[in-house]
Amino acid sequence: MMQPEMTRLDGKLALVTGANSGLGFEAACGLAALGARVVLAARNPTRNEEALARLKARIPHAQAETAFLDLASLDDVTAFASAFAGKEAALDILVNNAGVMAPPMRQETADGFELQLGVNHLGHFALTARLMPLLRASPGGATVVPVASLAAWRGRIQFDDLQSRYHYSAFTAYRQSKLANLLFATELARKAHANGLPLHVRAAHPGWSRTSIGLNGPSLGATALRAKLSERVISLAFGALGQSAEDGARPVIYAAASPKAEDGLYYGPSDRGERRGPPGLAIIPPSARGTATARRLWDVSERLTGVTFA
Repeated sequence: MMQPEMTRLDGKLALVTGANSGLGFEAACGLAALGARVVLAARNPTRNEEALARLKARIPHAQAETAFLDLASLDDVTAFASAFAGKEAALDILVNNAGVMAPPMRQETADGFELQLGVNHLGHFALTARLMPLLRASPGGATVVPVASLAAWRGRIQFDDLQSRYHYSAFTAYRQSKLANLLFATELARKAHANGLPLHVRAAHPGWSRTSIGLNGPSLGATALRAKLSERVISLAFGALGQSAEDGARPVIYAAASPKAEDGLYYGPSDRGERRGPPGLAIIPPSARGTATARRLWDVSERLTGVTFA
């Protein structure tokens, strides 16, 4: 599939979360191929190094390195951002990609958040806030790319049970977390524009892509068989109707590096249903267009994470 025209990223620094496999790895490869120095941030050091070796084998001239980051711990997010700021003067591109999808039993982060909301949204919310001084230091303005999903279309922010403590449904919680990603993107873009900040915010989604995200929510005990069956069904559906992780990463790379990408907009595959195809403008679900919901979620997220965007 032909890649649209992209801006060269020589001299730019890009950070991609969840970059040791799937969509994040392919996005890191795409940014490295455009000349960016890329940091592959994820929570498994062994898999991080294996991913780095694969990236350099594919792109011999790549400037890339790994970093340990566990988005399921706010303390680790803080420590990561502090260490990162200690060695970097600016950050030009932040791709908030890491995700957990539909663990069959409810799990919690180190801070007591429901795992999917905690990793997919709150961890990235805190990370972006902690890295904001570096993003604001980027010459010409940094770009933040929150990675959402088609699942956001069926999502609803359940403010009365945000952590799914009273009722847990794996995919309901997943859809909520991906809608939260999109609401965060639209509100961050709005705030940046309103305050005259040199910050570009463009959301993206991969359509239906064959990645290992379903494996990021490990099965537990008696639910193992159900988890395996669910993963099998998802794998068959995505295999039949979806596209490769490399193709799924193209909208993310487009949002980060295309001269045609616009702030506050949403990008995904452009074929029917946005499940596959070359990158293009995606439709923002009606549930992600309301500023009242976005602002409320922002306020709740600041309170839960203890971070604010100066």
